[in-house]
Amino acid sequence: MEDNSGKSEELLEDDGGDHDINSEQVFEIGNDDMETESLFRIEGDDMENDNELVLDIETDDQENDSQQVLEFENNDLDDKDQMLEFGSKGHDPTGSQMLEIETNNQDKHNLPPVVGMEFDSYEDAYKYYNLYAIALGFAIRVKSSWTKRNSKEKRGAVLCCNCEGFKTLKEATSRRKETRTGCLAMIRLKLLESNRWRVDEVKLDHNHSFDPERAQNAKSQKKTESRLKRKLEPNADVEVRTIKLYRTPVADTVCYGSSNERDPDNDLAKNKRLNLNREDAQVINDYFCRVQLTNPNFFYIMDFTDDGFVRNVFWIDSRARASYVYFGDVVALDTTCLKNKYKVPLVVFVGVNHHGQTISLGYGLLADESQETYNWLLRAWLTCMAGRPPQTLITDQCTALQSVISEVFPRAHHRFCLPLVIESIFQNSANLESEVFRTVFNRIIYDSMKVDEFELAWDDMIQRFEIRDNDYLQRLFEDRERWVPVYLKDTFFAGMFTFQPGESMVPFFHGYVHQQTSLKEFFEMHDLVYQNKIQKEAFDDIESKESNPTLRTMCTYESQLSKLYTKEIFSLFQYEVEMMSHCFHISQTNTSGSIVTYTITEQETEGNTIRNLEVMYDKIGTEVRCICSCFNYRGYLCRHALCVLNHNGIDEIPSQYILSRWRKDFKRLYVPDLGSNNVDITNPVQRFEHLHRRALQVVEEGMTSLEHCTVAWQAFKESLNKVRLVADKHP
Repeated sequence: MEDNSGKSEELLEDDGGDHDINSEQVFEIGNDDMETESLFRIEGDDMENDNELVLDIETDDQENDSQQVLEFENNDLDDKDQMLEFGSKGHDPTGSQMLEIETNNQDKHNLPPVVGMEFDSYEDAYKYYNLYAIALGFAIRVKSSWTKRNSKEKRGAVLCCNCEGFKTLKEATSRRKETRTGCLAMIRLKLLESNRWRVDEVKLDHNHSFDPERAQNAKSQKKTESRLKRKLEPNADVEVRTIKLYRTPVADTVCYGSSNERDPDNDLAKNKRLNLNREDAQVINDYFCRVQLTNPNFFYIMDFTDDGFVRNVFWIDSRARASYVYFGDVVALDTTCLKNKYKVPLVVFVGVNHHGQTISLGYGLLADESQETYNWLLRAWLTCMAGRPPQTLITDQCTALQSVISEVFPRAHHRFCLPLVIESIFQNSANLESEVFRTVFNRIIYDSMKVDEFELAWDDMIQRFEIRDNDYLQRLFEDRERWVPVYLKDTFFAGMFTFQPGESMVPFFHGYVHQQTSLKEFFEMHDLVYQNKIQKEAFDDIESKESNPTLRTMCTYESQLSKLYTKEIFSLFQYEVEMMSHCFHISQTNTSGSIVTYTITEQETEGNTIRNLEVMYDKIGTEVRCICSCFNYRGYLCRHALCVLNHNGIDEIPSQYILSRWRKDFKRLYVPDLGSNNVDITNPVQRFEHLHRRALQVVEEGMTSLEHCTVAWQAFKESLNKVRLVADKHP
């Protein structure tokens, strides 16, 4: 009996990487904070910590007739250290995608099993492995299975090649032909809490030749055929039950639509899939295959309809997955192409780097804007990001998207893009296009400093323009806490939320993708845009490190941050320092313990407008908070807060207000480290993943300069020689 029971787990502790990231905080999978299931379910215990389990050992000839019962203690089947790292080349050297496989098409079952595959039932898992075996030319049997004590519910099983093991002493005396060769090919299945079955261990290598004819006549094949016959409907020609594999190797082709639709409801079917022709399908497939050869952790998933057409596509490259570790606090979902019905129904996950530049954090091609589609997309993306949701997610005000985000990212701050909201108001209210209304509306939205002030002004506007019956405005007002700045003062935006009239969010592919851009044209220019952004970041890195900004004031705050901030962010902060001169009066209005409230009188640059702003200062913690909330909106202190610090004799900005994400020396390593720091060195897959990730880190560091490359190359040669010496000592 082959089993992992009782094997000792030897752990190799990682050193934590080259950057300061708490893996427990950053990568939280399946914990309470996430409050949702990841698309690829990951659990820690192999047997769910059952106190007592029953193992059914099924004989070779009568798989279900006779059973022997063995009891295992809790630690015997606890396989905590065999963990799945999704998206890793260790499990899937060719990439990943979501497939729906019809059981009546055996060709689609030829894909080899990999760790992490999930099935709706044990029967589906058995059927899949059996059809895979038949296609290769070997038969399978149930080597062992186990159930919970006092229950017939199966909890796990090992399916092995029929040539596994050897004859017993009793069987050796029989005249039956010897067919066993001690083959180790097998898969281990485990029942999850979600009642799905997952592949936990895979061995693909056989030590014998394949015999397709014998495999076709095997008992496992007859068992599958009998099950299929029982399940067929009386009037059905084939079975169309689908098995969803959430972790499978890449398919050889991409399905596409045609004019001869098999679905009788042709229009409905087309609405639920991407509008692709043969050229588009080939373009997608060629692009993914090409990128996989050069991008070590490139990942993609494809969602298929029941009849085999592509419905949705998601992909993300290695750099984007690594960037999310550093810049994943605020993410915007750019749906410009999808919402405006472009030929390329593109959706882009967008972040902002330490230069304030937009960066891509994943892409999607979606069939529609339905709740089901967005649910698939967000779960796929969350899975690639190791189950770590962003702090803030900015989208348009799509109702379906709003519902899905509340389910998938229950703890994230979901906010609407303010320029899009304002644009939609004027598009949906033709009678509100007057310049007078725009002026009044902008003043209410952008100048209100307190909630009461905003709500009174909004009510006055409704009465003045007699628009109380405007349903669209009423719905937006009900959602005001998601888009009106006065309600968002406690939300961190890292400069991705616009707070001035006339500002707007520029689409990620602005100037490159238009309404009639084809998929072929998009993928042709995609890499060009991507490389331009990488080069721009590298150029700005060098410029920020080598340049010495010209100081415009005598303020110590300007001098301090000129040495720390990147060039672009420093220029924004420098403007705030210059504007300190417009704050001509500071008065203390309230004191409560160590907290003092000041009122800053400021003259605005345009006109002679005078306004008063409140700033709270905590003397003990040296904490400052302005009512304008510039720090949360943009990530650096405003002129009002700087005036209060200066008023209290603080010569340097406190460290908590100097975010590392804006620093010129911010160290990034664009190799994703999505796995656990605990590695089971008895598991060859985990050994491969661990070494592969570390090697990629050396490669990434080695690419930065000629000197780095020389050192990395020398280290590789020395390491290889040392490994070979060990191999020579232990042949």
